[in-house]
Amino acid sequence: MKLTLPRLSLPESFSFGRRTRPLIGLDITTSSIKLVELGFSGGKYRVESYAAEATPRGAINEKAIIDAEAVGEAIKRAVKRAGARSKEVAIAISGDAAITKLIQMPVGLSQRDLEAQVELQADQYIPFPMEEVSYDFEVLGVSARDPGMNDVLLVATRTENVDQRQVAVSTAGLTAHIVDVEAFALERACQLMNYQMTDAGAGRVVAVVDFGASTTTFSVLSDRRVVYTRDFAFGGQQLTEEVMRTYGLSVEEAGRAKKEGGLPANYQPEVLDPFIDDMTQQVSRSMQFYLASANNREQPELILVCGGCANIPGVAEVISSRVGLPAERGDPLGQMQLSSKAKAMGVRKDSTALLVACGLALRSFD
Repeated sequence: MKLTLPRLSLPESFSFGRRTRPLIGLDITTSSIKLVELGFSGGKYRVESYAAEATPRGAINEKAIIDAEAVGEAIKRAVKRAGARSKEVAIAISGDAAITKLIQMPVGLSQRDLEAQVELQADQYIPFPMEEVSYDFEVLGVSARDPGMNDVLLVATRTENVDQRQVAVSTAGLTAHIVDVEAFALERACQLMNYQMTDAGAGRVVAVVDFGASTTTFSVLSDRRVVYTRDFAFGGQQLTEEVMRTYGLSVEEAGRAKKEGGLPANYQPEVLDPFIDDMTQQVSRSMQFYLASANNREQPELILVCGGCANIPGVAEVISSRVGLPAERGDPLGQMQLSSKAKAMGVRKDSTALLVACGLALRSFD
């Protein structure tokens, strides 16, 4: 199985190859399945179709798909609701399931020799038998350290991580043509928020915090490239569970109440405000880890707050006041056109949670 990046005889998945047909960006998480289909015209991206479907309870555990058939049925429902036309998708594995390594290869190798050399070196860096691994690579360019060598990015994962997702996608009647890594998809999607950055991010340092249901990703971009990333166990699910515990609601009722309101007057001071405090502490701690991770780290000039929690009223302002840096709600769809189908599905209200899905859909234009 290939990754986006294969040198094994796997389906055209883990592969950096160029695309001529649209792909659905399919983000499969413990709480939801989100799909985005993009087009491009008039110099702008356009959301052609969108849908989100709740992930069946117990079907995914710690990012591993336990019940591929149940996940596949949920994907099928999302595709139908979205009215998506493409049957080809880009999916992603989590960053902690991927092994990435920058290696050097002599300039001027033929493609066949390059593939053979990468496979030889891959065995040194991958702590699993090669027959259990899916991998790919991309030549990044001439090494700054040695002009006679190219920098080559090697990415690998256990094939079972890919197979789980492929089975779910196949159950939905779709084909996974690209398997990416969430961190790469997120970096790609950040270009959609350049309009929120000074000088469109060129030469600037910007932090992006993406609050998921159970996992949050804190990334720092320097000159539009991710130079630091950290995942930690924190997310909107904790707020849902506190609402359930405090008011005796089911998970579905608590999730709906969070979005639509109607909770008692003590919700804000006793439940929501403490959760926002936890959010800001997590951002502050991540910032400290980043600054201590290497010498001469530059302080970000802006924090873009993404994920479902970014829609909590005033949360970006609270983070800004307590971390001491400007912060605002990140919106990857802010400069996109929307089809009538996507508008009807409420894509705008969910836009902050679509970084990975958008990053995967952008593979259509490689």
